Amino acid sequence: MTTTAYWKLLLISLMLSTVTTVAAKTPLRLGVLMTGTLVWEIPALQQLHLTHLDIVVHPLAQPEAGKIALQSGAVDMIVSDWIWVARLRATGSDLTFYPYSQASGALLVPEKSAIHNLADLTGKRLGIVGGDLDKNWLLLQALGLQDKINLADSVEKTFAAPPLLTEQLKKNRLDALLTYWNFAVPLELAGYRQLIDGQGMQQKLGITEAVPTLGFVFKDAFANKHPEAIKEFFAESTKVKHQLCTSDTLWQQALPVINVTNSQELILLRQRYCQGQITHWGAAEKAAAQRIYSVLRAVSQQQLTGASETIPAGTFWTHEH
Repeated sequence: MTTTAYWKLLLISLMLSTVTTVAAKTPLRLGVLMTGTLVWEIPALQQLHLTHLDIVVHPLAQPEAGKIALQSGAVDMIVSDWIWVARLRATGSDLTFYPYSQASGALLVPEKSAIHNLADLTGKRLGIVGGDLDKNWLLLQALGLQDKINLADSVEKTFAAPPLLTEQLKKNRLDALLTYWNFAVPLELAGYRQLIDGQGMQQKLGITEAVPTLGFVFKDAFANKHPEAIKEFFAESTKVKHQLCTSDTLWQQALPVINVTNSQELILLRQRYCQGQITHWGAAEKAAAQRIYSVLRAVSQQQLTGASETIPAGTFWTHEH
């Protein structure tokens, strides 16, 4: 082979290598809870012609399964809460959080219930979704303590999954239920009364900023290795959320996975989903998150947050990560 032919071959090889590199997409293994709202967005996300990534959906039956899958490396991203991220971050983990939704849970009672405030819960049977360290349950306790009401000791608590507790409430085996917002919607339409929701609790605790309840959780290592893919995913995900709220065509495409046939329920689900969109995420909201963190740390006696007095650096992902 002549020297000229050699350099031509080398140049062609380099050009082909570059084309291959540009064309290659990052597979984003997305853990999706089948009862969560992220599953609503999957049909629209999978229709997109993405430049930098391919979304590979991994169905999840329970939130804890997602946390295990993420930590073990079985998936690259899940939807979870920033408190969990902060706790692990304090122990050296490189998990990080990007806001997904500010929709929050709600405290419901039967329409004709004599329960009208937190004091009325004393001696009553309260169902709590998410366990003894559920964030909304801890905020509710903090709200009670402001009025010298120790809800942890004064109510009869039952912890279980949302569908089971919904049935217990309907059968009058519970007097009140603290549940996730999407499980609260059908109950409200059935005549149950909302006493307060998660955002209302925060406001009564003096936190007026809208702080996300859930976000995309992933590892710094993944984001650092695939920065363009991660940025594209967040940009397109935000667009899809907005379009589900503005495009009836896109909303209709999501109906099979939403799996609800009641038209009134669909209208209210969409309304609450859209109200949960993140409109701003800046210094004020992050400062408010620290105040929430301090409340949760105190009420849980560090059981939820761990020992760290502040949210560890890197808990909230930025493009500069």
